[in-house]
Amino acid sequence: MKLKEKLKQNKLTIGSWVTIGHHSIIEIMASAGFEWLTIDMEHSPISFETAQSLIATTKSYGLSSLVRVGKNDELIIKKVMDSGADGVIVPMVNSKEDAIKVVQSVYYPPKGKRGVGLARAQEYGIGFEKYKNWLNNSSVVIAQIEHIDAVNQIEEIISVEGIDGIIIGPYDLSASMGMPGEFDMPEVKDAINKVKQACVKNNFPLGFHVIKPEKKLLDEKINDGFTFLAFSLDFFFLGEKAREEMNSFKSLVSAK
Repeated sequence: MKLKEKLKQNKLTIGSWVTIGHHSIIEIMASAGFEWLTIDMEHSPISFETAQSLIATTKSYGLSSLVRVGKNDELIIKKVMDSGADGVIVPMVNSKEDAIKVVQSVYYPPKGKRGVGLARAQEYGIGFEKYKNWLNNSSVVIAQIEHIDAVNQIEEIISVEGIDGIIIGPYDLSASMGMPGEFDMPEVKDAINKVKQACVKNNFPLGFHVIKPEKKLLDEKINDGFTFLAFSLDFFFLGEKAREEMNSFKSLVSAK
């Protein structure tokens, strides 16, 4: 089942995050069984050229390829969609107007305002009609909820036609409340719960980025009703396993 269809039916789907701009990372992550990967162009040095290569590699493994763009900017969104991305995750969508702008940047008229170009997504011109149909039926648009302003306007944001789901960014959300990284603070928990309640009430796909690569944290979110889940990211999986095994080795050596 396509990612768009899973979102429409509010079915559980699990992906991960890519910040290291090399095709081998995609190949390794793809072998783990994720359904989609998000290429992060906001908090990584990944360029448009590298992103296009990573998109192609991701899709060659049968995974959906999303791009977290750097900002809610029509030129940036247009370029990653023209590169062949299956969809975008857009940061700091804090209002209904922001959400409308995202949708307009992804879709061609009359649904949106995206300029028409002939690039990789359109098979360099020969697949434009096919791409138009795909865009309207299969592309994915995710609004990132990562500011208290977005929390306070969550009902309006998810009411925008063309937004397929939302994903909570816990670090920036807590930072916008003056408590960066303090996810256990009551105010932060209340903000996340407000988003959750709005999505559940409207049967709207509720997403979260589980940062630490710990299955129990993923299980907690699934049990809490989250269905669009990003499970950790490339460097965390690499770093955590390396540290875990080396700490185990050092403990064994020091015990001798």
